[in-house]
Amino acid sequence: MDIALLPYQKPSIVESSSRPSTDVKILQDRHLISRSYSLNTRKCRAHASGISCSSVEHGLHPKPKPKPQKVGYDVVKKEANFEHTKGYSSGLCGQIEKLVLCKRYRDALELFEILEIECQYDVHVGKSTYDALVDACISLKSIRGVKRVFGYMVNSGFEPDLYLRNRVLLMHVKCGMMIDARVLFDEMPERNLVSWNTIMAGLVDCGDYMDAFRLFLVMWEEQSEASSRTFATMMRASAGLETIFPGQQLHACAIKMDVSQDIFVSCALIDMYSKCGSIEDAQCVFDVMPEKTTVGWNTIIAGYALHGYSEEALDLYYEMQDSGVKMDHFTFSMIVRICTRLASLEHAKQAHAGLVRHGFGQDIVANTALVDFYSKWGRIEDARNLFEKMHLKNVISWNALIAGYGNHGRGLEALELFNRMISERMTPNHVTFLAVLSACSYSGLSDQGWEIFESMGTDFKVKPRAMHYACMIELLGREGLLDEAFALIRDAPFKPTVNMWAALLTACRVHKNLELGKFAAEKIYGMEPEKLSNYVVLLNIYNSCGKREEAASVFHTLKKKGLRMLPACTWIDVKKQQHMFISGDKSKSHVQIIRNLKKLMLKIADHGYVPKKNSLLPDVDEQQMSLYHSEKLAVSYGLINTTSSTPLHLVQSHRICDDCHLAVKLMAKATGRVIVVRDASRFHRFEDGKCSCGDYW
Repeated sequence: MDIALLPYQKPSIVESSSRPSTDVKILQDRHLISRSYSLNTRKCRAHASGISCSSVEHGLHPKPKPKPQKVGYDVVKKEANFEHTKGYSSGLCGQIEKLVLCKRYRDALELFEILEIECQYDVHVGKSTYDALVDACISLKSIRGVKRVFGYMVNSGFEPDLYLRNRVLLMHVKCGMMIDARVLFDEMPERNLVSWNTIMAGLVDCGDYMDAFRLFLVMWEEQSEASSRTFATMMRASAGLETIFPGQQLHACAIKMDVSQDIFVSCALIDMYSKCGSIEDAQCVFDVMPEKTTVGWNTIIAGYALHGYSEEALDLYYEMQDSGVKMDHFTFSMIVRICTRLASLEHAKQAHAGLVRHGFGQDIVANTALVDFYSKWGRIEDARNLFEKMHLKNVISWNALIAGYGNHGRGLEALELFNRMISERMTPNHVTFLAVLSACSYSGLSDQGWEIFESMGTDFKVKPRAMHYACMIELLGREGLLDEAFALIRDAPFKPTVNMWAALLTACRVHKNLELGKFAAEKIYGMEPEKLSNYVVLLNIYNSCGKREEAASVFHTLKKKGLRMLPACTWIDVKKQQHMFISGDKSKSHVQIIRNLKKLMLKIADHGYVPKKNSLLPDVDEQQMSLYHSEKLAVSYGLINTTSSTPLHLVQSHRICDDCHLAVKLMAKATGRVIVVRDASRFHRFEDGKCSCGDYW
């Protein structure tokens, strides 16, 4: 799940009719202090000028004053100035604390800068003011604010106690200043458990898991104590390393110290076991939780989804619903993503309704997940309507819709949305460019694609990555410019990746360029020698060119490596139920499906269907007749069990073969249905005899 940072907004302060608001009071205080300062200054000047004028008027020479008296006068003057400065500064400190209390952090830091400039370290800033300034810096993630506050503390000679030292350490950690934080921690004259927890949490947050474990061991040797927060932090470190052994050791220690049943520790354990590959242990921890909270449910559901157990995750969601535990926006965001994987439109619509019903209708994370779902499953208009209703959008929201238009073969709309994104001052990232370049590739918008690709570094300071080069190779491949595509790979400023060679190999398959295809395939073999689909693409090239001997040699290589073609599977969601079909399945339960399929094949023959026999499925045993391919069986089942206006949504374990692609395209035309297929290679939306991929996949 993608997480979005919301822009800072100043909270409004409700004014009362009976007394001035906090805002007004602060301004009044500031005005009075400033006015008092002006009056005092004028009085001092008037008094001094009065004495001087009197002496001149009487024609008298001023009596020489002894040196001690002059010094005494200066001391009195300095004391007066000090008393004035003290009153002035204490007023500013009070205002700073009030501003932080009202969550006006930026104003508080600006007022602190005024204090810093006017008083220049002569003012005693108290513990409570520093505490408030720490809150302001953390809330704004202001590195500049951290440096000014800490610099003033050091230069003014203020000696913080342990509590404030821990707060200053936390301020550095939360603002990502880990080098400075580590120096502060090492120089602390005294540390407690809060100090250790703060620095270890900072190390884990920035991904320095090994250093966090080293500090944990040092802490354990020094004081042999830990809190529930300590264990929760170190569980995250173990999850980050994806190493289960230290997590198990921490679990044992937590049990011995009687904190394993703590809510935070339990949730951290579930997350750790899930990310380390042991969903069974995660389930055991969840089962013994004394109180199953929203976070606990979310964590175990996320664990199952992480390992691809989407149906089990969906079942847990309904268990959570039945248990009466309150759901939050993270719950609904996860379920929508799970539905995206399962192609379950009905479950996603229910989650959408629940999101609105529970008051999260404007949550940016959940709405972005819904835009992504609708975009990926053929409902691009629903995605656009939801996108336009979002009050807040982040770059992920824009990326999801741009990618959706690209997948639907609507490159011009994707470009229009990209230009609107720029005009609204939203900064694109590398994913944005991947989405818009893919859209140009799918729609054959060569000139626009090259213009955007070249502008990445010059206009947006985004360095093109291998994924962007792969898009441009595919763009050239669609136009049949294979030599130019090969030159782009050869001249890339980094070592070519598998995806770049795979894009060239696909282009060679489509345009039947045997020699270059063989060269690209050999490059891929060297990088991924155990990936079956790479060999099968080359097999398809040889078959389509009638090179039977070369195809036989590839089969021999597969056999020698022990790679076996597996039956292809297709899933279809009908009435909230997942149904799976396997290629070549002629079981009795499929008699009606096969009978309907035969009628359908006769029907599409009238629309020009001629079986293609020179292509193989990747990862698939092609011993079966093409009639019994899993996607054809799934489409037949969907047509039997749904109404004529219902779109069909299929998920495949493999890349759809040429014959099935043509057949499904004509089935959509003959029946007037929309058929959406997400295969291992690409998104396909079949409607009225056309496919969104442009017959290039």
